[in-house]
Amino acid sequence: MTADRDLMGGLAKGLRVIETFTADRPRQSISEAAAASGLDRATTRRCLLTLAHGGYADYDGKFFTLTPRVLRLGTACLAAMPLPQIVQPMLDSLSERIGESTSVSILDGTEIVYIARAAQKKVMSIALMPGSRLPAHCTSMGRVLLAALPEDQARAILGPGPLPALTDRTLTDPEALMTELRQIRTQGYAINDQEVEMGLRSFAVPLFDARGRTVAALNLGLAAAQAPVETLPERFLGALTAVQDDLRRVLR
Repeated sequence: MTADRDLMGGLAKGLRVIETFTADRPRQSISEAAAASGLDRATTRRCLLTLAHGGYADYDGKFFTLTPRVLRLGTACLAAMPLPQIVQPMLDSLSERIGESTSVSILDGTEIVYIARAAQKKVMSIALMPGSRLPAHCTSMGRVLLAALPEDQARAILGPGPLPALTDRTLTDPEALMTELRQIRTQGYAINDQEVEMGLRSFAVPLFDARGRTVAALNLGLAAAQAPVETLPERFLGALTAVQDDLRRVLR
């Protein structure tokens, strides 16, 4: 365990403040950021002014907004990770072959984070790219990743519920989701039928390293009108498991 004296409390607080800026809260006052971060107002003020001084935030005298410079932090992280570099050429090839958009993501708490993507066509109203996040509980990749965890860990991530619904088809009951995860674990893939966005279906498989550990998830997304949901395994499982097998040989 790392001793407290070896930790930089100021850096940890600054990161907490950065994390308070979301799609729902892109512009915040000091008081708002303090409430969201759980830090006192004086500490939050110093963190925000430091971000502004470093060019990571704009300040108009009342509100702070993160600048594109903050993306350097995430971009540097993704660039340092070998997995995106390994999977991107395979995604490009897969998307060309099947004519659909494909993605790879990892699990981060209750969300999935996209680390690579090959877009053939726009199938969602939002633009997805490396660094984009979606809830794990209602996405095909999220369910594949949750299914790879011990049940107690998956249950802790889902929480007591009800979970947020993105559409009227979203499964929000944690117990029903646990049942779904057991089925995914058995069959080796997950299907999402319009639970993230109406008109969108997706199909996902886990990605394993050489030791058989799930390290990420691979999916494809397509318009619901393109194919009945029951035909997705027959149409796409072979193509996705071929990539799964190729990556298993190179992921150490």
